[in-house]
Amino acid sequence: MADNPIRLYGIALSHPVLGVHGMLKRKALSYRYIELLAGAHPLSLFALGFTRATVPALKLPDGRRVQGSLAIAKALERLVPTPSLYPSEPAARAAAQEAERWGEAVLQQVPRRLIRWGLRHRLDQRRWFADVASPLPAPALMGILLTPVAPVFARRAGASDERVQRELAELPGLLDKVDGLLDSGVIGGEELGAADFQIGSSVRMLMAMQDVGRLVAERPAASFARRVVPDYPEVPAALPAQWLPAHAWRRRSEQWTLASTRRSKGDPPYSESSRALSASSWSR
Repeated sequence: MADNPIRLYGIALSHPVLGVHGMLKRKALSYRYIELLAGAHPLSLFALGFTRATVPALKLPDGRRVQGSLAIAKALERLVPTPSLYPSEPAARAAAQEAERWGEAVLQQVPRRLIRWGLRHRLDQRRWFADVASPLPAPALMGILLTPVAPVFARRAGASDERVQRELAELPGLLDKVDGLLDSGVIGGEELGAADFQIGSSVRMLMAMQDVGRLVAERPAASFARRVVPDYPEVPAALPAQWLPAHAWRRRSEQWTLASTRRSKGDPPYSESSRALSASSWSR
């Protein structure tokens, strides 16, 4: 593999790309990361022989090309079976795979739609994106130049007003599910796996958003997401305040005060039985 290393193609700030970085490191695989210019990346991917305009995109040493975080996790597992990205015990493995699929099909789409809605409707967010995610100079000018491109990517993600408002209303319930997966030990165990990288990277991006991050801040999901992706740049607020589920946030903030207090005292945020279940399920 050293002569023909794995190549990971992505764009800056992509949460699925960050998840795949984690998978590759968990497998202790050497790889080369090539960052494509966001907005122009579909053309670059087609020129590189990929069949879809999406990242993450992986080229394996034998020349095979794989796209999408779910497919990449499976390809890496076949390439290097150990250490595994999945628990060895059948029931735990099935639960982790179900969580991984949910993380990719449902949760992963939410921060993508939220940020693309903001890029379409807010010039200041386009300027921010050009500043942190583009190697090109003059972010103020690039923000203006992104104006005709942003609606295209918003439409591809389905980031309509109606869809974004609905997903914001549903977001507290999605985060409840993440906390439930943590409490049951399906994710958040001693060894991070495919489901952890799939779900944690999405939660981390949500945390970084100034307008929706408060929905995550006091939850067990917050410390979990920081463990999966320690650093992520702050995303400027872009969503209309009246769309945000403020009442749900207040209720859940109170609900997780005790958990937050336990963490500050050094007590485990999740039950010991959950951690024991997770630790015993993974192959060593």
